[in-house]
Amino acid sequence: MTPEAIERIKVCSQEIAEILYRNTRESELNDLDGIEKSVRRQMLEHVSPEVALFLSQLEPELPKAE
Repeated sequence: MTPEAIERIKVCSQEIAEILYRNTRESELNDLDGIEKSVRRQMLEHVSPEVALFLSQLEPELPKAE
């Protein structure tokens, strides 16, 4: 992965984190267990399906015949 791609992932991840934070109940942010459960739940509900949808729409590269 290029340094530029890594940096872009960091920037996008920060933006996602800010959105998830704004949409998390304050009571879930009181301890590490609550934070972990909230992040996991939101990632599974909102982020993972979007990544899966994107990947499912890509055309697979077929190996070249020799």
